Amino acid sequence: MNEQVVFVTGGAMGMGEAVALLAAERGAKIVVTDMNEKAAQVVVDKITANGGEAMALKCNVTSADEVKAAIDRTVTVYGKLDAAFNNAGIMLPNTNTAEMSEEDFDKVVSINLKGVWLCMKYELQHMQKQGSGAIVNNSSIGGLVGGAGRSAYIAAKHGVLGLTKSAAIEYAPKGIRINAVCPGTIETPMVDKMFADGDLSREATTEGAPAKRLGKASEVADAVLWLFSPASSYVIGQPISVDGGLSII
Repeated sequence: MNEQVVFVTGGAMGMGEAVALLAAERGAKIVVTDMNEKAAQVVVDKITANGGEAMALKCNVTSADEVKAAIDRTVTVYGKLDAAFNNAGIMLPNTNTAEMSEEDFDKVVSINLKGVWLCMKYELQHMQKQGSGAIVNNSSIGGLVGGAGRSAYIAAKHGVLGLTKSAAIEYAPKGIRINAVCPGTIETPMVDKMFADGDLSREATTEGAPAKRLGKASEVADAVLWLFSPASSYVIGQPISVDGGLSII
């Protein structure tokens, strides 16, 4: 990815951080965005300490103005936008559908679904001018299956796949490839908090996957970087599962 410019949302930790670090290792210039700009800067410092080039930007993906400003800033500084990983998302505690508040439903859908759409909207405007680009949206195994107590999250992640497939059809003729990854349970700070809060069982989750272990953020990053690369040049609009086989049971 030498000299490629990569834009990452939710890049301060977990899968976003892993993608930023791996892309930088392979020669890309990285824009790390997050609600927590200080944490994003820590990732940038890791990249620059290893001789890479990166910058951190604060970005709330539910704000059209902030998303547009971050992407415009990326193109202003680096001159182009080659690839994007739309990763920012949240998970709220288990709540059955009838007990969920409207506020919580709107919050999850706004970040996990609308945020992906806003990012694609402004990424695609620049990529169209170039006639090239690769976008990977972070869905989830929750984009492929149902899940008790997580209806808003599941709905949003299914929606991400719908957005991905529809936009992929629209923009493939213009030289832009759009795909998604569907991670299973990955060892990230968000999942660690769910274990600590008792919202998820480490033992049950580990035993539930055919691989009999949790995934690593680096394994998701490997899939994302493949989708960025010419090695996946004929892969269009696909949900790539990185879940230890959980979705095939």
